[in-house]
Amino acid sequence: MMDDFERKVRITEEEGNMEIENSNTETLNLLRKFLAVQQRRAQAYAKLRNGFAEYMVSGGEATYQQLCSEITVEFNDCSKQVREMESQFLKPDYFRDDLARLLRAIQEQEKQKLQLTATIQVLKKAGRPSERLVTHENCRFEKPMQHECVHLHEITEAAGTEEAEADAEYDNALKEAIKGVQDAVTSINDHLEEVRYEIAALEAE
Repeated sequence: MMDDFERKVRITEEEGNMEIENSNTETLNLLRKFLAVQQRRAQAYAKLRNGFAEYMVSGGEATYQQLCSEITVEFNDCSKQVREMESQFLKPDYFRDDLARLLRAIQEQEKQKLQLTATIQVLKKAGRPSERLVTHENCRFEKPMQHECVHLHEITEAAGTEEAEADAEYDNALKEAIKGVQDAVTSINDHLEEVRYEIAALEAE
């Protein structure tokens, strides 16, 4: 009778160990899948960065807008996949709310990074106020090749100060956005290091 009891205990322990091993394997798979999603995000950012650089040189608005649409779809798909992983970690089979919180924190920083990246591109597209090209859409044309330019005005100290203030405001906005992206990247990298530590720990078990 004692042998039967010991055998049942041993079987129960083995089943428990198998469940833990299966859970660890599934956790590992999810974390590796998450890192693959982050790699997709990095590639999308590289594509967006290169596309924007080309736009600034060529001015191809349609091509740039098409790229932005494609990148938006890619980022949305990445976010959807990470949200699904986050919900998986909250299930009883995993019970890893710590990993769910970690993925959520990265998601929030990725959202901030994307918003600020868009802000930077919008600002750079517009250019500094004092360096923007003048258009003559609102000017009056009296004769061919001649027009009364509404942009001609007396250069006053007040006008110069106003332009300088506009430039300073633009520079500050761009600087803040760039710093925000850098802060988000630092935070994301720190969190990704935690993910890699977790993967290493699970692999060592």
